[in-house]
Amino acid sequence: MLLMPINKCQPGMRLAKNIYNEDGMVLLAVNVELTQRLIDRLFSYGIDYIYIADPRTDDVVQVDIIQDETRSRAVHEIRHTFKKVMEDSNKRGSVSYYDIGRNFRDVMNMIIDDLSAHEGAMVMLNNMNIKDNYLFQHSVNVSIYAIMLGISFGYSRENLETLGLGALLHDIGKTKIPLGILRKPSQLTPQEFAEMKNHTNYGFQILKEEPNIPLLSAHCAFQHHERMNGSGYPRGLSGGDINEFARWIGLVDSYDAMTTTRVYRRPLLPHEAMEQLFAGSGTMYDQSQIALFRDKIAIYPLGITVKLNTGEYGIVSKLNMNVPQRPVVRILADESGQELKEPFEIDLSTKLSVLITEIGEIKVEDRIDTESGMPTLL
Repeated sequence: MLLMPINKCQPGMRLAKNIYNEDGMVLLAVNVELTQRLIDRLFSYGIDYIYIADPRTDDVVQVDIIQDETRSRAVHEIRHTFKKVMEDSNKRGSVSYYDIGRNFRDVMNMIIDDLSAHEGAMVMLNNMNIKDNYLFQHSVNVSIYAIMLGISFGYSRENLETLGLGALLHDIGKTKIPLGILRKPSQLTPQEFAEMKNHTNYGFQILKEEPNIPLLSAHCAFQHHERMNGSGYPRGLSGGDINEFARWIGLVDSYDAMTTTRVYRRPLLPHEAMEQLFAGSGTMYDQSQIALFRDKIAIYPLGITVKLNTGEYGIVSKLNMNVPQRPVVRILADESGQELKEPFEIDLSTKLSVLITEIGEIKVEDRIDTESGMPTLL
């Protein structure tokens, strides 16, 4: 199967995996043939990538370590809770959200159970669900990253719940930020940025009073923008003064934000984001935490379409467990876009001069091979 960006898909292609809506219901089933109308609808829903059937890559199958039901439940709870907090923002007096902890503990247990069942696997996050707000999906992604790293680090179940709750709710304070600032498509003014930074304080104030939320989880919302050298906010904490859970969350929060498309900037390629993290190793981020992140997160998911610095096009066909940022790429087209009769593979862990330069950049004509249902490469 090919993992392709929706804006590269063409009528006649067939889905290789189900697409689910936010409630976990099947929106489009496997083997459905795409039409332009369906492609436009998926694009309008905010779906970035979908899996496309391709006989040349039938053996490339990604096993989802997070069940669709789990992700849908997490997104639903985040959406429901964040919107409730937004609606109550203008109410006078203290407002309690006493059910936050109870509802999210159920979600945490689902995520922990899913990830624990695949202990030793590397996380590959590809959200195929409908997205109506970056904040919701980002919160879920950060919690999945953080819990997987916590499992690898050896945390107890109780600590995983605390870390996971802190990760899932780390940005809840943004519900108190004016939408005009949150959704501004250009650079924030100094005054707007100062208000944006207040989301850490707002988040702490919301969570610290909740009886079912551990105080350490509230501190994750408070401290996830603190940095090892004291350059972060809101208090300019440094080193060991920053809660360990908050350091994990600050690391994965930065990575997910850097690799996600935003209205005001293009996303970094996964390896570019990883380089940014390593550039801040020991100064911005904990060095040992970055090393574990590098070893446990598959930054290029199986099936993702890529372009190499050689000009060739292909897909990620295998992961290198020891060097996840240097996967095996199956070459499907040469530098001119000509489809190869006999695809071959390049192991980037042994070809250090060969680099992935673009993702989602497989060339496709405006027509499909109707007999095979696979994209025709230029």
